[in-house]
Amino acid sequence: MPTDTTQAPSILAAADHMLAMTATISDADLGRPTPCRNMDLAALLAHVDGLSQAFTAAARKDFGPLTSTPPDPAQSRLSSEWRDDLARHVRELAHSWDDDAAWEGMTQAGGVELPAEIMGRVALSELVLHGWDVAHAAGVPFEVPDEILQVVFDFHHPPQPQDEREGMFGPVVEVPDDAPLVDRLAGLTGRDPRWAQATTQG
Repeated sequence: MPTDTTQAPSILAAADHMLAMTATISDADLGRPTPCRNMDLAALLAHVDGLSQAFTAAARKDFGPLTSTPPDPAQSRLSSEWRDDLARHVRELAHSWDDDAAWEGMTQAGGVELPAEIMGRVALSELVLHGWDVAHAAGVPFEVPDEILQVVFDFHHPPQPQDEREGMFGPVVEVPDDAPLVDRLAGLTGRDPRWAQATTQG
């Protein structure tokens, strides 16, 4: 059966949207709260930087500490050159999956082994969902196209039981069936579409 590489363009697009949002953030914004529990914007951006490096290594089958260790946001720190570092690492993530070989066989990230086709979708999900978090924390528009949101929604729907989601997502937030897709995706992954005061788990 041929390897499904059809989501490579979606990863490139999601990376572009992430970088467009992060380019608007000033150092004065870094202390802002985010939809992710116990993470300010600096910690969230450091997490995005770290996961970008990990999923790049996963795409390249470059196994080692980057792929064998679960992420620990509490240990993540932004460098003084964080804008350049983040932009470089997010672009490397996108381009590493724009290679048919990245989607073949098995790979590893966060200490978890999965078929590469599934891991690529996890990478896409991370960019999209944390893009939503960044946008809401920074107060900038979240403009990822619905066709990409639908891929991520379908990947996570139906939701796993909460005991299996723990550490990844908070409890599902109920959202009307006729709500916009972006709001239904947020709720599905434990985010409150009306977030301002809500505390959710990233």
